[in-house]
Amino acid sequence: MFAGLRFRIPVMMLALMLVVVALTVYADEGAVPERSSIDDKYKWDLSDMYPNNEAWEADYAYLESKIPELESYKGKISQSGSDLYDFMKLYEDVSIRVENAYAYANMKHHEDMRISDYIGMRDRIGSLYTRIGTATSWFSPELVSIPSENFNAWYKRVDGLDLYKQYFDNQLRTKQHTLSSGEEKILSMSGEPIGHATSAATALRNTDIQFPKIKDANGEEVELSEARYRAMLQENNQEVRRDAATALHNKYAEYKNTFASLMAANISGDVFYAKSRGYNSALEASLDNDNIDTTVYINLIETVHKHLDALHKYIRIRKEALGLDELHLYDTYCSLTGAPEEWPYEKAVAKIEEAMKPLGPEYNAAMSDGFHAGWTDVYATKSKRSGAYSWGSYASHPYMLLNYEGTLDDLFTMAHEMGHCMHTWHSSQNQPYIYADYVLFVAEVASTFNEALLIDHLLKTETDPVKRLAYVNQFVDNIRGTLIAQVLFAEFELNMHRAMEAGEPLTAETLSAMYDELLKEYYGPDLTYDDFYAYTWLRIPHFYRNFYVYKYATSIAAALALSDRVLNGGEQELNDYLGFISGGSSKYPLDLLRGAGVDLSTPAPIEAAMQKFTQMVDELEILVKQNKG
Repeated sequence: MFAGLRFRIPVMMLALMLVVVALTVYADEGAVPERSSIDDKYKWDLSDMYPNNEAWEADYAYLESKIPELESYKGKISQSGSDLYDFMKLYEDVSIRVENAYAYANMKHHEDMRISDYIGMRDRIGSLYTRIGTATSWFSPELVSIPSENFNAWYKRVDGLDLYKQYFDNQLRTKQHTLSSGEEKILSMSGEPIGHATSAATALRNTDIQFPKIKDANGEEVELSEARYRAMLQENNQEVRRDAATALHNKYAEYKNTFASLMAANISGDVFYAKSRGYNSALEASLDNDNIDTTVYINLIETVHKHLDALHKYIRIRKEALGLDELHLYDTYCSLTGAPEEWPYEKAVAKIEEAMKPLGPEYNAAMSDGFHAGWTDVYATKSKRSGAYSWGSYASHPYMLLNYEGTLDDLFTMAHEMGHCMHTWHSSQNQPYIYADYVLFVAEVASTFNEALLIDHLLKTETDPVKRLAYVNQFVDNIRGTLIAQVLFAEFELNMHRAMEAGEPLTAETLSAMYDELLKEYYGPDLTYDDFYAYTWLRIPHFYRNFYVYKYATSIAAALALSDRVLNGGEQELNDYLGFISGGSSKYPLDLLRGAGVDLSTPAPIEAAMQKFTQMVDELEILVKQNKG
């Protein structure tokens, strides 16, 4: 019941599609600014969740008081449709509040991860979340014990109970993997200790690791960070790119054994839960949550492998365009057109608003609130959570965390995250709480759909050949990062789980060798490989989120197909798309996408997306030759 959390690290960071720092937002170019130095108009306003911490504490106390009441329904819901309905209403009330309290505590913590008060609030609500889960762990076993004829009779007699039919059916679908009440309680109680691996890895990446200072393009020493690392890889100076990549990865490598232990613990937890519930593999267990067959995952990997020659060609084109004897991975993000175009925040907002006009007035009015009504936290500050995400709660509205640096890549990141916000907003406006939260399988469709609309708008409105080259390269890199690189990650994740399931050790050496082998297979013979890139897996937070990264790849395939339908269709195609982002989890995810015009149960959308990538690489080759001429 508790809604899946909607925070994320952006695709662009996961795929190492990197950005340039707009140093003008900093008072001191050598240091990341403190939050207090940023104008309030560039900070989110979390008062729509709670006006103050005291209100949060009141909700915390209320939630604690409801635990005995939740437990009191044990043994009743299988005997009475009225008791089942009353429990569902209570559970919704508790779920809405705990979702709001959990999001608030974590988002306040993410503003400045050094503040101990919010670390404490985060830990307390996380523990309470687990306690509520334990107090209701009897629910699924008891629900699936109810004969189907009882449900049919209760739907007729109890007003309002039929609202939950899709939810109940989804629970009954996995009946064979639902354990006894006592066993479910034990599994629920295990969530907190197993989750510590993720928390520890997050703290290590965001707080404990202190990156060195290196020289920027001006010869000035600056403190390295994930955001500035991505910025430096956009520099025209190859020495800066090399030094940034070397320093960052070697710093992570100092902690390789700790990260390997945490990763092994994380993967072990996935395998433990899958085996406990009688699944054949961790992959099957994870995909079954969304009613997805494992063939979708395997077909995705196999289809991308068939088209890796297009990625190899892109590497050759980039190597030639930059005039390099050797092209390293740190050379695959810098501009092909000299100094990159700058995108100050206000300019970027205006451009995104222009690009989204085909989605109609209601969509654009809500998006305007997202930009201008305290939903967005814009700039990087000291100890702020890295990356970008959309989060929030049903009780308030979606929010957006950015670490905006003023680059073309940042422009796309912001369009991406706003897509998440609008998916959440439309689902919350059109669905009751029980169905308002969309499942992770479709979570990246609306975000990458926005990117597709943005690139279409940029290419249609720009005639300057240099800028067009930059935009086409951006589109190529978006597909490379959101589809191909995510499939590389997905294959790595599958290999990790299969190794654990086979009883093979996951050490820093084995994990790095596993990643290095895939990197060379995907990028091909024309890239020069540096040993330190084998440690990339240390940096990827989504590896701690069981089989998530593949959903970026399936989502961009769906998004490319849907954006083509909307831009080249009429009112029906637009309504189909708006219906999809308004659907929440009211249907199974594949059914929601079929209703919008895309069938991801077949390899066809992946095949079409890879063909699109091939076409754009061919166009890039032509533009590179024209600009050189």
